[in-house]
Parts: sequence; C-alpha cells; structure tokens
Amino acid sequence: MAIREQSATGIQGGAALLPGPYDSLRDYVSALDAAGRLLRIPRMDQDLFEATGFAYRLIEEFGYDEAPAFLVEQLRMDGRWVDGPLLGNIYGGWAGEALAFGIGDVDGSQREIFRRAFDRLNELLDANDGRWPVLPPLEVDAASAPCKAERRFGDAVDLRDFAWIQTNPADAGRYITAASVIVEDPELGRNVGTYRCQIKGPRRLGINAEIGQHAWNFFMRLKQRGETSVPVAVVMGSDPISFALSTSKLAGLGEDEFALAGGLRGEPVELVRCETSELQVPAQAEIVVEGRVPLTEMEAEGPYGEVYGYMGLPKPENFFMEVEAVTHRPRPWVVNSFAGITKLTMGLPQLVANNREYRRRIPNLVEFFRPTETTGVVVASIRKRLPGDGMQAGQQIAASDIFGKVVIVVDEDIDIHDKAQVFHALGTRWQPQPASQLIPQTRGMPLDPSAPRRWLTSKIVIDATRQLPAEGGPAEWPA
Repeated sequence: MAIREQSATGIQGGAALLPGPYDSLRDYVSALDAAGRLLRIPRMDQDLFEATGFAYRLIEEFGYDEAPAFLVEQLRMDGRWVDGPLLGNIYGGWAGEALAFGIGDVDGSQREIFRRAFDRLNELLDANDGRWPVLPPLEVDAASAPCKAERRFGDAVDLRDFAWIQTNPADAGRYITAASVIVEDPELGRNVGTYRCQIKGPRRLGINAEIGQHAWNFFMRLKQRGETSVPVAVVMGSDPISFALSTSKLAGLGEDEFALAGGLRGEPVELVRCETSELQVPAQAEIVVEGRVPLTEMEAEGPYGEVYGYMGLPKPENFFMEVEAVTHRPRPWVVNSFAGITKLTMGLPQLVANNREYRRRIPNLVEFFRPTETTGVVVASIRKRLPGDGMQAGQQIAASDIFGKVVIVVDEDIDIHDKAQVFHALGTRWQPQPASQLIPQTRGMPLDPSAPRRWLTSKIVIDATRQLPAEGGPAEWPA
C-alpha cells in the first residue's frame, strides 16, 4: 500500500510542498511532511528499544526506498521521559534527496525520482566544467543564529537531557550518530566529518575518528606540532546538504565542506562563532556541543552496532571530548542514524562523483550504482563491444571503490536499479568459470565483519555480461 494511503497511522500532510535547498533541518522535514513521507509518533519507550524495533519494522514493511521518515515526540530513556523530537530514516528513499536539491516533482516511481535528482546534479557539474561549484560560507551574528537561542556552560551542561538514544541493546550506551564534528588545522583549514560520539557522562563524549579519516589526520598533525588539546564542535541538525557533505568524501583533505555545500545549495551556508573557541558552526543547527579533545590521552570506546548490521568490536583506545558548553534551539530536534537498519545520509552527490570518476577510467561505462540494502555489493552496466570489456570494467571498480567487495558488471540493457533484472543476468548470462575473478587481498571497509583484518578484504568481480565466443560464450545468444 502506498505511503500516502497510511493516514490512519499518523502521516501528516497538507502543508505546501516547497522544494529546496533548505536552510534548516526543520524546513527539510516540513517538506517531507508535506509530501506525505513523515510519520509522527507521540511516545516510545527506548528503554525497551521501541524506536529501534520500529525502524526495523518500517524497512521490512516498505523496503528501503519507500519507508517513510518518522518523528517521535518523547522517549523514555534511563528510566525517565526525555523530550524530542527524535527523527529516523529522514534520508531513506530518493524523494527527500530530490526535494533537497530543488526538485518539486517527487511523484512517480523511485527510479524516476532518482533519475531526476541524478540528472540535476550532473547538470550542475556540466555547468561548472565538471567541477563541484564552491561558495564560501557567510558568518552571521550570534543574535540572528537559531542555534544560540539557549546556552549552557560548565556544570549546567548535561548531554543526557537531549534525545540521543542507545540504538541497540549491545551498544556501549547512548550515542550521537548523525552529527558533524568540526576541527581546524592552521595549515589545512577546517574539516567537517561525521563520526559516532559515545555519551560517556554529562560532559564527556567519545569521538570515533578512524585511522586515516580526516579528523584523525588533523588530530595527528596537531599533536605532532606540540598541541596537547584541540577545540572541537559537534553539530546536530544542520541543513541536509551540509550534512551530506559531512558524511561524504567529496571534499579532499584541506577542502572546506561548507564551501562545497554552499555551491550545491546555490547560496552560502551561514556560520556563527562558538562560545568557547573560534570555530564556526552552522547558525541554523539544532544543537552545538563545544569542548576540547585531549591529544595526549585516549579512552576505551564502543562497542556499537555498525552499518553492516553487526556489532563492532570495542576499541581500547579512542579520542574523547571534554564538553565545555552546549547551545541549542528551543526543544531541539535530534536525528538518529539507526546504523545497519536505515540509510544514514543523502548519497546522491557521492554517487554522481563516483560515476564521473569511473567513466574517465571506463569509457564504455553506462552507470554505476551502490544499492543501500546490499552493503558491499555494487553494480555497473557497460556498452560491451570487445572480449574482456566486462572484466576490465569490474577490475577498475574493484580497485577504486572501497565499498565494493562484490562487483557485478552487466550489459547496458539491464536496469541496475532493478534487482530482479540484475539477478536474472546473473542466472542467465554469467558463467562462474571463466567470467569471475577473485582478488585475494586488497583495501576494504574496516567495518566489514567478515574481514580477517581491518582495512583488508578479498573481492570478486562477476562479469554478468553476455559472454562472446572469444570469452567462452556461445556462438550465438538466443533471442
């Protein structure tokens, strides 16, 4: 049954549907509401993991593409009721991404909506000579910044007052899972990245910046320079495009994610200075947590339920933050990623970038896609002309794409967004021998629970194109 038909379950519609870009998380969620893609729930008992179970049930009932976003007004945690709202699955499906990038027509199939948004971003790149446009952020006065409405300092801060939840029973505790961590380096400038943050106490946060990630590089550079601590801001609830840049790899080391977000938005991101440091944060954010990260000591952190749907290992050493201040909107909104259950963020900018990059290496590539629900499996279609084209394309992608452990290549007549068509190609066009290649050891995702060592994996390339006679295929394929 279509989501719009579920009015009895609490979807609220009727407001004017205005396409983005949106200045705030609240504007974006209002658009989802107007599009009939938001469920409102008065209360959930997260001590019983009701919100987590509900997220699972949504995906089971509707699938990744059609499951609506949901908003919970109040949650029970640690034996007491905490005001939300808590938001989940706000980036599921393609309608939200289309709206965020200025497309008002979100009717039709998910593939049609995806194609409109995908084409819009490609048009933006074409108009800028193939580069992402950049628009520097704009600093505004604190008096006009919604994130400064309420301010708490020192002992008045208690992170447990906000609707950050423990998602899974085996998690180490409550986590901030969908925020942007901001840090600066004198030479490289600003970095904005998304790393899980464990709430360890009223004024203490664990920060999981993995080895090699940009924040980790910043911390190491500052430590080598002799710094003993560094100011950091953790931002909850920035506008959807700024958050998408925080979670992506579009910005290189030393490039400003907010400048790229401004280019994608077509208008600058408004920033405001922190209360306890010179760091700048999105003025429209919901919550800003300010403090310092010691660089000479670490603490244990985790475990935490990871994006692959399995519990990650506890870490004996990880960064942590000593919180000095919190500023926030009245009754601030909190987003939870529900890692391993729902999609964390908007994936279109990264996917468009990957398609452009891979086409430079694979001239006959038609399209590359990374399905949300099959972590580790990627699919590409090609215009096959010569023997070996399918395998060569798969090898290029396997070497470039850290997420792609299983790389499937199909002919151009296969819609790679249609899983039935992809599986049909596997069943009718692929011969495991000789149209497969095993790559014994290469760089992989550190969170893959099957990997024998972090960052290392084996991979398989599956050439599910029609095999030509020179590849061992039939002399003639049946009609």
